[in-house]
Amino acid sequence: MSWGTDLWDQFENLDKHTQWGIDFLERYAKFVKERLEIEQTYAKQLRSLVKKYCPKRSKDEEPRFTSCLSFNAILNELNDYAGQREVVAEEMGHKVYGELMRYSQDLKAERKHHLQEGRKTQQYLDQCWKHMDNSKKKFERECREAEKSQMMYDRLDNDINATKSEVEKAKSQLYLRQHMAEESKNEYAAQLQNFNSEQLKHFNVSIPQIFKNLQDMDERRTVKLGETYRSFAEVERRVIPIISKCLEGMVTAAKNVDERRDSDIVVESFKSGFNPPGEFPFEDFSQNIQRTGSDSTIGTPKSEGGKPDPKHAIGRTKNKLWLFGKKPKWSLRLAPTLEDLSHLPPEQRRKKLQQRIDELNKDLQKEMDQRDALNKMKDVYEKNPQMGDPGSLQPKISETICNMEKLRSEIHKNESWLAEVEGKHGSRSERRSSADVNHHAPHGRESPEGSYTDDQNQEHRSPPQPDPHEFDDEFDDDPLPAIGHCKALYSFDGSNEGTLVMNENEVLYIIEDDKGDGWTRVRKQSGEEGYVPTSYVEITLEKNSKGAVTYI
Repeated sequence: MSWGTDLWDQFENLDKHTQWGIDFLERYAKFVKERLEIEQTYAKQLRSLVKKYCPKRSKDEEPRFTSCLSFNAILNELNDYAGQREVVAEEMGHKVYGELMRYSQDLKAERKHHLQEGRKTQQYLDQCWKHMDNSKKKFERECREAEKSQMMYDRLDNDINATKSEVEKAKSQLYLRQHMAEESKNEYAAQLQNFNSEQLKHFNVSIPQIFKNLQDMDERRTVKLGETYRSFAEVERRVIPIISKCLEGMVTAAKNVDERRDSDIVVESFKSGFNPPGEFPFEDFSQNIQRTGSDSTIGTPKSEGGKPDPKHAIGRTKNKLWLFGKKPKWSLRLAPTLEDLSHLPPEQRRKKLQQRIDELNKDLQKEMDQRDALNKMKDVYEKNPQMGDPGSLQPKISETICNMEKLRSEIHKNESWLAEVEGKHGSRSERRSSADVNHHAPHGRESPEGSYTDDQNQEHRSPPQPDPHEFDDEFDDDPLPAIGHCKALYSFDGSNEGTLVMNENEVLYIIEDDKGDGWTRVRKQSGEEGYVPTSYVEITLEKNSKGAVTYI
């Protein structure tokens, strides 16, 4: 079916239809634009979400737990997913929306041209019709005038009273009118023939061609819509494989969560290297009491006569055991981080020192590579002076060598600290093990520097300065039972309140073991109690004493 033949008289309706087609195309283009804006907003919100939950961290704060690493992997995959949504928006904007808007402008221009051609053709046909109609009216008018002249001539010719001149004048007038009528007839016939010819051409050639052009234009518009529909879907389908990989990455990250590994990391992160506390021994306060014959039998200690029951005393001091209870306030005071990391527990200090040494070795290797590269460049310059001045590289080489020496010095210093930590840790473990079995004589002395604590911000080279009233509740109670004894390896002045003065080789009772803060609570023979640095004493715990307390 052809618009040119079947719709030859529907010019106005075709005008309205082609305008509707362009409006529909622009409506679809607006739909695509709003869709790509949704994609852009979605991608932007996803990236903001990822950025919100991926805060910047320093290298030391990088998460090591598999659950954290998997979550970071999921965030990275989600960020890639957001990138694919941006690709969808970009492709829709370029290949669909942009193409539709350009095509819409072309359609408008083409439609305008075809309609103008149709109107021009119609105007020309109307003009031919007017010329034909005017010639027709003129021919009709001339014919009437000729008829009047004929009647006038016949009347005068039959009138006997009419003069010859009047008859001749009427006759000439008749000939004139007849001649004019004949010319009008010929003109009318020519105009009529021309109009019929133009009308035939108009309805069989011009209008069909114009309408066919409009039909082709409308069909191309329909084809373009179908292509953009397909492009709209293809844009989405092209990113599906990448999106599937992102989702597979998320599933893989979920499978990589390892609860055992996370538990091991907790141990590696917080293991202090200290031995757990030993049992509390039974301290017999009835040795100085005169026993009668009936009382000579060994029995359980009694609480009568004002002597405290060790079990009761232990029960009253349970809230002062630092392992699970509150630590004294002075043990929680923050101290500045030391360069040798002696404020850390042995195990943590060893790991940090090893990590620092590894990083220094990497930096040293970089400096060595840079030195080698500079030396090679210097050799090239010496062989080919036109390429550069060898002397210009000497300051940089000297600077690199200086940096290498500094790094070697730092590595040596940290290695010595690491050796010290490993030596102390091994010596203490052996010493405590031996003390638990033999209950006497230490294996050797160690330096008093660097007592350790489980608080990473606490340093115990020198005793802390406690509040004068912080120890009242700890020393006003009944005496605590002894859980072992210790021998002073070094003298300690006990200048801070809450600490105890001790001399080298002095033997003291242990009434509260070191809970990881670097201090041990002891009592002298005279009954005076206080805290001394754990690294200053050789400890022997009595596991089998009656009334001893064992931590579970």
